[in-house]
Amino acid sequence: MEDNVYAIIENGAHQYKVQEGDRLEIQLQELDEGQTTVEFDRVLMVGGTDSPRVGRPTVAGAKVVASVLGEIKGDKITIIKFRRRKGY
Repeated sequence: MEDNVYAIIENGAHQYKVQEGDRLEIQLQELDEGQTTVEFDRVLMVGGTDSPRVGRPTVAGAKVVASVLGEIKGDKITIIKFRRRKGY
């Protein structure tokens, strides 16, 4: 496989340009217990070769396999609601 080969994948409402060795933060996925890989079969484009393949809407037979490294949780958000003079 060439070094500059990339794919554009779709995950939910987002699209990502990925290459081998990239790390991504994606939306939470429903995974089975102990599952450590995720397959993305919605590949929109494969590029970086002499003839890039563009799907209509997806590239037939193409998929991207990724390893799950862990879960990332953001900081806790505190929401304060204030209504002036409404007894709230």
